[in-house]
Amino acid sequence: MTVEAPSPDAVAPARLGRPRDASRDADILEATLEVLAEHGYDGMTIDMVAAHAGAGKATVYRRWPSKADLVIDAVACMKMRDIDLENLPDTGSLRGDLVALVRAPELPEAERKMRVMGGVISLMSREPELAQAVYSAILAPRITINRALLQRAKERGEIRQDADVDKLAALAPAMTAFRTLAERKPVDRAFLLSLIDDVVLPAAGVATPTVHDGP
Repeated sequence: MTVEAPSPDAVAPARLGRPRDASRDADILEATLEVLAEHGYDGMTIDMVAAHAGAGKATVYRRWPSKADLVIDAVACMKMRDIDLENLPDTGSLRGDLVALVRAPELPEAERKMRVMGGVISLMSREPELAQAVYSAILAPRITINRALLQRAKERGEIRQDADVDKLAALAPAMTAFRTLAERKPVDRAFLLSLIDDVVLPAAGVATPTVHDGP
């Protein structure tokens, strides 16, 4: 008996739509952050994100089944300059090192991160995964850098030996978040210098200048 070979159409797997274009993910996540920073989580819609990214709403939903899933991924993927603890500023003083971190080009991005955090604050209490993503992407990197600079200052005897480095490292990031979220005020160079001179250095036992100037 002769068995006819099946036709190519008979053995070809059925297509379930076009494959997802992963190259669009970065655009969609970046658009999510922009919309969050401007409108907050409650005011954000998938339509807004899709329009901002130049993508179809169906494209967004194929990758992220809910708005919360999209936001968690977007916050977790927020990019920051890689932390290179071996090449931090080393001016010879704690104040000089901290001031060297206040770079004008980075201020708008730092403020945007705070606005993103403000945008998701209503969701963080309901989504522990989002709360962890916010901490890891926005607060933890700066705390890590501050801790390294403070520990170095402690080792060279510049700050009190009983200073709590972990608490001191979190002071400026915490007050920056409060200024953005609670007071709704901008985070500019003058504010950051005042944090260094009026809060961090006195708490560490370091004498500070009376005028908030540059390094």
